Amino acid sequence: MFVRKLTTALAIVMACASAASAQSPTRIQQFNAWGAYSYTAGSGKVCYVLSVPKEKTPATVDHGDIFFLVSQRPGQNISYEPQAMMGYPLQENSKVTVTIDNKSFTMFTKGNSAWVENAAEEPALVAAMKGGKAMSVAAKSRKGTATNYSYSLSGISAALKQIESCK
Repeated sequence: MFVRKLTTALAIVMACASAASAQSPTRIQQFNAWGAYSYTAGSGKVCYVLSVPKEKTPATVDHGDIFFLVSQRPGQNISYEPQAMMGYPLQENSKVTVTIDNKSFTMFTKGNSAWVENAAEEPALVAAMKGGKAMSVAAKSRKGTATNYSYSLSGISAALKQIESCK
């Protein structure tokens, strides 16, 4: 089941990239809950780490496929960019909150994805992921349903180290 979700994730990530000029992603290695991947796009190599939530609430709704990823796109000068991807459209002008242990980060939304609102906080979020014990993501669907996802941070440091030399 985990492999099927990761395969779906790869398809979604590819759809978000310039798919016409991109090659299929290659899984570099799996590190517990986090996988490291790469592919080549028109703007160069893209590397990212990705995980799926271990818990989704409320249990009574169809969440679709949910992912959290951190990407490196050297050809676009993007380094360690966190992104939450939902299996449903997010409420317009809503915020997504990522909480790691007792520290929270705010993300802005567009479509079914969210990115760190203040890009200067991206390194702090990535550092918190590396040193944290628990991560949760709270979002609101376009229909107004409050959702929450719990992620394991086991393997995140090793996965990020695997993509640090992405070129």
